[in-house]
Formats: sequence, structure tokens, C-alpha cells
Amino acid sequence: MPGQHLYEYAIIRVVPRVEREEFINAGVILCDAKSGFIGAKIQLNEQKLLALDPEADVEMIRLNLQSFEKICSGKAQGGQIADMDLASRFRWLTAVRSSIIQTSRPHTGFSSDLAKTLEKLFEENVL
Repeated sequence: MPGQHLYEYAIIRVVPRVEREEFINAGVILCDAKSGFIGAKIQLNEQKLLALDPEADVEMIRLNLQSFEKICSGKAQGGQIADMDLASRFRWLTAVRSSIIQTSRPHTGFSSDLAKTLEKLFEENVL
């Protein structure tokens, strides 16, 4: 497909009480290592979070979600993981975890505009 990029994406979820397996979608991470694109878009709905767990540590969760954006940016504030190549960063961010911050399994798609696709996936899955 000319002009099309094969990308991978995952939905970032907040699971405030892991034992209950209830979650809210809080972001999207999208990667196309071949074109050099990786990005995350995050928005935590505190009202939904507190409905699932009135005692959730909102600030701690917000800081952990921000790490996705820092790692994607590749800047020093993203730590050692931000120094990895794009595909490795994506794999690290989407690795299966049993923690408060989790991701869906990665999915694939084609796009001619990766930034617009990230925004569209965010609108469809988070907002």
C-alpha cells in the first residue's frame, strides 16, 4: 500500500483494584518503528477512576501514566527505557503486567498519517 504505514497500538488502562479486574481506558500508545514514529496520548478521567476505587491514589496514577509520554519522547526524563530503539520501547511499554497501569494486547493497522491515527484511536477508545 503506497503511502501507508503499518503500525501497532495498544490501549493504556488503569486498573485501580487489580483483584476486581475493572478498568478505565486512559490512553493510547502507537508505534511504527520503520517510519520512526512512537507516541502516546493520555487523559485520566478522575471521576471514573474514583467511581471504581474511591481510595485510588490519583496523583501516583497520573505520574505513572506520564511515564508513557516521557518514554515515547526519547528524552532523558524517560530514563534508560527512553534510550531504547522505538520497537523495544513499545514492547517494554506494552509488556503484560499485573499492576494498576496495564495495556491491551497490541493491535495493528495501516495509516497514511500516524499522528491523526493516534488522535482518532484516542477519541474512539478513551474519550
